[in-house]
Amino acid sequence: MEKKKPLLEITIKSVILGIILSIILAAANAYLGLFAGMTVSASIPAAVISMGVLRLFRKSSILENNIVQTAASAGESLAAGVIFTIPALVLMGYWTDFDYIAIAEMAAVGGIIGVMFTIPLRRALIIEAKLTYPEGVATAEVLKAGDEAKGSKEGGKHLMMILKTALVGGLLKLMQQGFGMWNQSAEGAFGFKNARGGKTIFGFGGDLSPALLGVGYIIGLNISILMMAGGLLSWIVVLPIYSTVTGHAGPISMDVANTIWSTQIRYLGVGAMVVGGLWSIVKLMRPLINGIKASLKAHSDSNNGVEMARTEQDISIKWVIGIVAVSTIPLFLLYLDVLKSFEITLIMTAVMLVFGFLFSAVAGYMGGLVGSSNNPISGVTIATILFSSLLLLLLMGKGSPEGAAGAIIIGAVVCCAASIAGDNLQDLKAGYLLGATPWKQQIMQIVGTLAAAVTLGITLDILHSAYVIGSETLPAPQATLMMSVAQGVFNGGLPWGMVAIGAALGAAIVIADIILEKRGSTFRMPVLAVAVGLYLPISLSVPVFIGGLISYFTKERTKNDSKKGLLFASGLITGEALMGILVAIPIFATANKDWWPHVGGFKWLGIVLFALIALWLYLTAKKNENKI
Repeated sequence: MEKKKPLLEITIKSVILGIILSIILAAANAYLGLFAGMTVSASIPAAVISMGVLRLFRKSSILENNIVQTAASAGESLAAGVIFTIPALVLMGYWTDFDYIAIAEMAAVGGIIGVMFTIPLRRALIIEAKLTYPEGVATAEVLKAGDEAKGSKEGGKHLMMILKTALVGGLLKLMQQGFGMWNQSAEGAFGFKNARGGKTIFGFGGDLSPALLGVGYIIGLNISILMMAGGLLSWIVVLPIYSTVTGHAGPISMDVANTIWSTQIRYLGVGAMVVGGLWSIVKLMRPLINGIKASLKAHSDSNNGVEMARTEQDISIKWVIGIVAVSTIPLFLLYLDVLKSFEITLIMTAVMLVFGFLFSAVAGYMGGLVGSSNNPISGVTIATILFSSLLLLLLMGKGSPEGAAGAIIIGAVVCCAASIAGDNLQDLKAGYLLGATPWKQQIMQIVGTLAAAVTLGITLDILHSAYVIGSETLPAPQATLMMSVAQGVFNGGLPWGMVAIGAALGAAIVIADIILEKRGSTFRMPVLAVAVGLYLPISLSVPVFIGGLISYFTKERTKNDSKKGLLFASGLITGEALMGILVAIPIFATANKDWWPHVGGFKWLGIVLFALIALWLYLTAKKNENKI
């Protein structure tokens, strides 16, 4: 029998490139997240960069490029986990400076736990559950187009489609974020004087992001409608009711509307997300147990000499249990240093492991619904900090600075685990579509996680020295929110009423979805999709909804299976993500926020260009595959 040639997958050049890209993308996204409160998915940009670099070598493969993007995207994901939580320790005054070793420890252990927890989830969420994983699908299409372009006319057309739309998406991002030609979103507040003597406020707007348009096209109309419904409920229903009942008498502006939403109404999404997360865990329990059983069976079969297909080989469940057990030791010591009590530390370490596993499952599920870029990891983290703070309040008493700091540290580890889990499943979805080896991707996710973990502390220190994290220049909105939740529990002031209303709303949506399922309806109501809409600014839901509408009228209703719309959407995501990172790099390197010259005053140009791209996507997606 002829011996099969080994696949080019994990190679020296792919490991080195993956590590370099992980560090670079982590640093760039750390700035973006602290500045805007959001990070950009790095899977597609990393895949594009990898294809460009590895083509310089005589031998390279599509699976090798997939390995690079798997490692590189870990940096971006870990950056989100770190910057959404750890700066809160400085903002609340618990730390005066960033502790490199503690940050590396929390990030590395949290990230590795996230990778381990997704291993038994792979079969449950990628193979058994019918989830979209938009960035995973888009990454696979980008890699396929690049591979086909090597010797195929059709493949060349596909790659040109991605490159063309990526260029357009990137240029728009450069004009908006780099040169400040128009605002990131077109939004405004309006209202009127009411019979109670105060003012009733409404808010509405839309982000002018081509990438979000692409995400909406990939996830489809059903989820897009639910996200939009959540946004409308927050901004067009609850915001005016709240401003009327509380007797708002000040000016009507978007700043005022944003303040009311971020301090009060956003917590509806937190409550709905907690209920949605718990319900998702209940729904996932059977496939999750089946996944764990399958992993144990695979380990047993391997020991008995049974050969498993390469594309079904995960890291052994024995290694998963061992790595998670060993990882708890440094975390226990870290918590003990903060909480000072052996018994309380033991309890909170166990809480972290439980939350880490449960919310890794939730983050993976939400990533499958709305993608990594829109995955509200901060909502999962808020839920963790909320529960941890309540438990520590019970154990340590009110007003404890160690209690609030301990809740943030637990939240940081869970946030890193959930961030990596959502990203890892996107990468594994891409690998599943490409025929990759799961355990090799899981190894590279760990490599990328460790590379970013040891550098993010330095990145935070540099940014803090240059801008002061928490200032107007670098406001760190998510970390500020985490701090307010932890301190709100210990010192009072948390809007529990909104959390409770959101939880009740989430329960009602769960019941509605069960009824739809029993009736065999094609339209479903996953509660987490609505919770995402409640939790995120409405400006983010609007372009996603428009993309979903385009998907419906060009693909879902017409049963058109052309790849043109998907490639177009993938290009938009690629271009904007790449440019978002490129714009941040010189700012980060020079510590000069005004490095890019601003030439504002082109508000309507941004709206017109966004509308033209939406029309272009519609016309392109309508074409059949055999048309040019």
